[in-house]
Amino acid sequence: MTEKLQKTAITPATHTAPPAKFSHGVKKGNILQVAGQVGFGPAVPGQAPTPVGPTLREQTLQTLRNVQSVLEEGGASWEDAMMVRVYLTDTGHFAEFNEIYNEFFADLKEAPAARTTVYVGLPAGLLVEIDALAVLG
Repeated sequence: MTEKLQKTAITPATHTAPPAKFSHGVKKGNILQVAGQVGFGPAVPGQAPTPVGPTLREQTLQTLRNVQSVLEEGGASWEDAMMVRVYLTDTGHFAEFNEIYNEFFADLKEAPAARTTVYVGLPAGLLVEIDALAVLG
């Protein structure tokens, strides 16, 4: 008989509770799925989350740090990431986003994760959302 793997919700202390019934990350066995993260700064009790700034650079760097904090809380790192999905609100941001992304991952030692970029509508003030899939071990 095969033992059923437990599914565990992952929520870093820096994150606010999700606005709906979902987890910031979910780990099952050696798979960790990070939900779409945006450029909100660390949680402040009693305050609604807000973007760290109006620019693509500010929001992208914070979004990547937010994904990283879920990865780390789940026992993973960017080295374990297999897939990254990027959601941009403006096609004109693609080149700038790639520059920021390449800077962020300049020290990555292993092969970079596969990546998909799509264009979407996000809540007012948000320019980018990123999710990731990691395999541990």
